Amino acid sequence: MGSDEQQIRTLIEQWAEAVHRGDLEGVLVDHADDIVMFDVPPPHDGVRGIDAYRETWPPFFAWQAQGAAFEILSLDVTAGDDVAFAHALLRCGTRQELAERPETRLRLSVGLRKDRGRWVVAHEHHSFADTTAVAG
Repeated sequence: MGSDEQQIRTLIEQWAEAVHRGDLEGVLVDHADDIVMFDVPPPHDGVRGIDAYRETWPPFFAWQAQGAAFEILSLDVTAGDDVAFAHALLRCGTRQELAERPETRLRLSVGLRKDRGRWVVAHEHHSFADTTAVAG
């Protein structure tokens, strides 16, 4: 794995650790000012900008304080010279939710760009599979 891939892997792992700790500044540190995020809860058309991104975290931290897990299970990174993407699967849920549905995974996709020589997250997408959908 090249240096850029390792830097990005470390960046995402540190972000996930900050999320788990409820450390807002640690969550924000490597994100672009013009970040776009599509998340599980509304708004369904996403949030745009670091200030809007910042506002999404306190409710999540309050929910997580009930004993929820937030841990990376798998992480893949692909990096070019100036842009990169990563995708991951995470365990995210309360003990009860994970006990009732242990296979549930939060899907994470991240788009990054190099800004003055350092990788920053420009796009973040979180989703859960729609378990109510029926294959036809």
